[in-house]
Amino acid sequence: MKKLFFLFFAIVCSITAFSQQTPSDSTFQQYAGKYKFPEGSVVTEVMVMLEGGNLTMSSSVGTSPLEKKEEDVFVITQFQGTAKFNRDASKKIIGITINAGGYLLEGSRTEEGLTLASGRVMALSKKGSR
Repeated sequence: MKKLFFLFFAIVCSITAFSQQTPSDSTFQQYAGKYKFPEGSVVTEVMVMLEGGNLTMSSSVGTSPLEKKEEDVFVITQFQGTAKFNRDASKKIIGITINAGGYLLEGSRTEEGLTLASGRVMALSKKGSR
């Protein structure tokens, strides 16, 4: 009986620990949006989308999953780089800094809340339209 109780306790602890490490859709939703870069940049814009509970980044040079590294920092897996989301004083995400392929890009957020629904990108709101 003690072994059964211990096994049950271990399973519950494992499930609880895993669920705390996996960010929810609402946590990732804050990063989704369109980010524009200055004229002459390697890419003019990227779209960060929430797709099936995971973030992806898409641009003219390709698409990559984003893996959370730390608060507001993600690994761009296909391009061996990082994306850091920048916030203002009120903790709202206002831009992105991408360091990949020898390039350092600073972009501003122009749209918020991009999700992929049935193969279509849906923009939930534009910056400043609240």
